[in-house]
Amino acid sequence: MATDNATYERIAPFYDLLDLPFEYLRYRRIRPLLWAGLSGRLLDAGIGTGRNIPFYPPGAEVTGIDNSPAMLARAAARARRLGASVTLRLEDATTPDLPEATFDAAVATFLFCVLPPASQLPALRALARLVRPGGQVRLLEYVLPRDPRRRFIAGLWAPWMRWAYGAGFDRATERYFPDSGLVRLRSDYVVPDLLMRHELRRP
Repeated sequence: MATDNATYERIAPFYDLLDLPFEYLRYRRIRPLLWAGLSGRLLDAGIGTGRNIPFYPPGAEVTGIDNSPAMLARAAARARRLGASVTLRLEDATTPDLPEATFDAAVATFLFCVLPPASQLPALRALARLVRPGGQVRLLEYVLPRDPRRRFIAGLWAPWMRWAYGAGFDRATERYFPDSGLVRLRSDYVVPDLLMRHELRRP
């Protein structure tokens, strides 16, 4: 499996509560950036509890995948509460059982910072396969800070991140872009020296 879904089966009932301060102080203003300008058939890769659902573009046909049944159940409940239409599938991000070029674009928020190194390139290649030629792949991920003070603070948080989410600041997803089958369009910080947005395109 691409991620340790036992972790997410364990924390699913508490995930939104654990994430609540970050969601309202930070993530809610960032998530719309990932979906801006997208339309058609879209993939929410690693949908989790469905935190992206309120920001889906109107009229888009969205499929959300995750390898945790408990997280998908939470996403389904959120979609019902919001009256949103989204197709949910139990899939591993590295080996999704979906046809090539199914989607016009794919978005993954905080997926790659929970993937172990061996799963980074397979997951990127899977997203490249699933979007049509010319389609975009957009990622939102934590990165290891460059500033020594910020890096020290990240180091203090790292054990909690590993225990609670199976995540890390040191995944360095960018190093896998050249072999992914995707062309990088842009990479920029949405939180300085900590949280980065990547936009890539399938040639």
